[in-house]
Amino acid sequence: MPLSTSSLAAAVPSQISFTTALRFWLKLGFISFGGPAGQISIMHDELVERRRWISERRFLNALNFTMLLPGPEAQQLATYIGWLLHGIAGGIAAGLLFIVPSFFILAVLAWLYLALGDVAIVQGVLYGIKPAVTAIVLFAAFRIGSRALKNPLLWLLAVLSFVAIAVFNVPFPYIVLGAATAGLLLNYVKPEYIHETGAADNVLTNHHNPALVDDDTPIPRHAVFTWRRTALFVVCGIGIWASALGALTLLYGWQATFTQIGWFFTKAALLTFGGAYAVLPYVYQGGVDTYAWLTAAQMIDGLALGETTPGPLIMIVTFVGFIGGWTKAALGSESLLLSAWVSAAVATFFTFLPSFLFILVGGPAIEATRRNLKFAAPLIAITASVVGVIVNLAVFFAYHVLWPHGIAGHFEWTAAVFGGIAFVALFRFRVGVIPVIAVAALGGVIYQLLF
Repeated sequence: MPLSTSSLAAAVPSQISFTTALRFWLKLGFISFGGPAGQISIMHDELVERRRWISERRFLNALNFTMLLPGPEAQQLATYIGWLLHGIAGGIAAGLLFIVPSFFILAVLAWLYLALGDVAIVQGVLYGIKPAVTAIVLFAAFRIGSRALKNPLLWLLAVLSFVAIAVFNVPFPYIVLGAATAGLLLNYVKPEYIHETGAADNVLTNHHNPALVDDDTPIPRHAVFTWRRTALFVVCGIGIWASALGALTLLYGWQATFTQIGWFFTKAALLTFGGAYAVLPYVYQGGVDTYAWLTAAQMIDGLALGETTPGPLIMIVTFVGFIGGWTKAALGSESLLLSAWVSAAVATFFTFLPSFLFILVGGPAIEATRRNLKFAAPLIAITASVVGVIVNLAVFFAYHVLWPHGIAGHFEWTAAVFGGIAFVALFRFRVGVIPVIAVAALGGVIYQLLF
């Protein structure tokens, strides 16, 4: 039965205390499973439908903006809404609480992984999860491709990106740059191939409920756009980044593990167009091939753990940093655990710092315009190329899972069966990621104990 006007008004909070907001953002940090779509759906249900903190249109306005940015859009959306409600402190608190639970969970899991990796049950869990993760990555390519590859030219761009990284080992940043250039040229030569799409077609509805931050609610004072404030945020953000990286350089040297992790994940943070799966090839290129912070098998294990924990999938950087600090003994062989924790913190800090800066700098401009932003031509081309890159990632994982000792070694038929079952569950029956991983882990443990 529809609510009356008086009932709707009564359901809208008159104000939200900072403490109340903190409790919600902390809760969100522990329940944010399901990847970006799931996390955005949770926020929409909680903040738009149930709590009425923000209206549908203002939520969509923020979401469209974050979809244009590099970085985890769900975490940036939480930061944006927190900033809109309670200013700088609210934005920083919302963004941090979205990732802090995941940081500690993944760091502890990484430590247990290093300490107990040879235990039969742990081996069984990872044996079952890894082929399932391969199917999940392939499914991610399918989902993105079904939305992004709308015509033959975009399909060609995806194929060329796959060939570039799989055959010629072209670094991911160059693929992004090439795709962006292709998008600009495509927009000039064949603009009809650039399709503008709303950022939240699948998670939002069209009805309108009154909210505390409603469609016509005036912009709060802290969100008013001024060039002076924008310049101040840019200077402060770059200053924090430069100070942190400079301190690491002074303390340990430019070639030291901590410094290189900070510099590498700064670049990774600026390349995460298209979600975490898009930047994972860059992370494994750097983490496995360039710096040897971890092995290919450990990278797959880290992704498996990242898929089963709350928070954005890009939190795998915490795992990579932890393993890298341990492997390189950044603080000496007597302090492996401390090295790992510090390294994980450095990787996480430099990955997420740009996300906060993007919101604090760009948020006031978005509030001032109040318009739905659209994907620009370069971003559409980048998204298309990302499909090819993700398929390559699935091939990379499949190779190491099915031929763990190289192509000359034995073929893991059991892993292939696990991966095939996960593939069918995801593609045919649309089973969620968490149930697929849970069943795969159980199957791996049973296989490990029996055989």
